[in-house]
Amino acid sequence: MQKLLITGGAGYVGRHLVKFLGKKGFEIMVYDNLITGFPDSLLYGELVVGDLRDEENMSLLLKRWQPDIVIHLASWSGVGESFDEPLEYYQNNVQGSLTLLTCMKKTGVRKLIFSSSASVYGEPEKAMVDEETELSPISPYGKSKVMVEKILEDMKLAGEISYLSLRYFNVAGADEEGLLGEERENDNHLITRCVRTALMKEKKISIFGTDYPTEDGTCVRDYIHVEDLARSHLPALNFLNEGGWGIFNCGSGQGYSVKEVIEMTSRVTGVDIGQEHKERRSGDPPVLVADISSIKEKLGWKPQEGCLERIISSAWNWEQKRMSFINP
Repeated sequence: MQKLLITGGAGYVGRHLVKFLGKKGFEIMVYDNLITGFPDSLLYGELVVGDLRDEENMSLLLKRWQPDIVIHLASWSGVGESFDEPLEYYQNNVQGSLTLLTCMKKTGVRKLIFSSSASVYGEPEKAMVDEETELSPISPYGKSKVMVEKILEDMKLAGEISYLSLRYFNVAGADEEGLLGEERENDNHLITRCVRTALMKEKKISIFGTDYPTEDGTCVRDYIHVEDLARSHLPALNFLNEGGWGIFNCGSGQGYSVKEVIEMTSRVTGVDIGQEHKERRSGDPPVLVADISSIKEKLGWKPQEGCLERIISSAWNWEQKRMSFINP
């Protein structure tokens, strides 16, 4: 079975991916600085703690481990935070990726799967975006992802690397076995905030903007279950091993408004969730939904049915379990 190096593998997405690929028999090495990682939740593989920009450490690891493929998840990922700390985002996301790629070139590791983001599209003119949609990121986070994609494209043209870029949409939910989930106390994603509000950790859920040109006035987004996202990496690995390469949207292909997410959370939890309306946030497009035709056709992957209810149910179950450990 192949050997994988997963950067950022102790993070939220990484832990689910490690579990999925570990169960499939892959040999896994995780490289993570643990700023947002939780090593006790790694169910497979070996962990090396280190900074992505540490060229000496990364080179030594690649020489020792000799992975067949690198899955590059490590990045700072707060869209709003990136406006406040742009330099740190470029240093971590772009400089860190350059260091990784430099070390891969020196050690002869030539295959990579890159964790990109829907934020590369910015505020697109059309609601459903495909991979040919113009890239117009607004946030430093989104710009950092585009920069790395361009670097990979140039390296591919030079024959230095073969890669796959997966543009993640809104990843949410938890492991349906109840073993893994979102552990960060300060996580600000909508579904996490909704289930935590239902547990009375917050009195009301804030809605940023109710005057968008959508059916109910709130933003519409594409939410993908974290386990569906993890599953997408297996056909991605197979495609890369067969000589394929490219860029793929990775979402559910369906859009839900902020109010629809809150209403679904209320149905799942049985809790009437309070709301408070606030002004729009800068850089929020009215609608952003993935066209997933390409990944379905070329990789043979699609998300399971009933995505939103599955996501919220799994997140709700995880949050109740997590709180029982925190407040026994």
